[in-house]
Amino acid sequence: MTFDATDRKILMLLQQDSTRTTKELSLKLNLSVTAVYERVKKLEREGVVDRYVAVLNQKKVNRAFVVFCHLKLTQHAKEYLTHFEQEVVRLDEVIECYHVSGDYDYILKIFVADMEEYREFMVTKLTTLKHIGSTHSTFMISEVKNTNVITL
Repeated sequence: MTFDATDRKILMLLQQDSTRTTKELSLKLNLSVTAVYERVKKLEREGVVDRYVAVLNQKKVNRAFVVFCHLKLTQHAKEYLTHFEQEVVRLDEVIECYHVSGDYDYILKIFVADMEEYREFMVTKLTTLKHIGSTHSTFMISEVKNTNVITL
């Protein structure tokens, strides 16, 4: 799909604040409410706008301890990969999971309250999954950049 300047502006505005009304968008874009409404609906229909979400403050919800866990499976057989992926998506603490190339098979982004909670997660949940060969955990010191905005 190709985007004109107006589509790009709409997408940028929605990424910055998806609670903006069609009227608010139309005022910022100098377009009619109907024109903006139709464009937004088209972007949604085409799957460009996947969903609307609220971004929570990790500290306020007691999930400010961020861990990147690099994980190796014991084998790369399809059944092992499939089984691991089916299980890891059920773990609430795992916010993101990526199948990657390189020294590890997966990278997990995990949000917990503190080190004690992470240890409990590792011992009672993650390491109980089948076919895990090894893990390597890295702890976030500070967040330098975190955005959901994709510039077109």
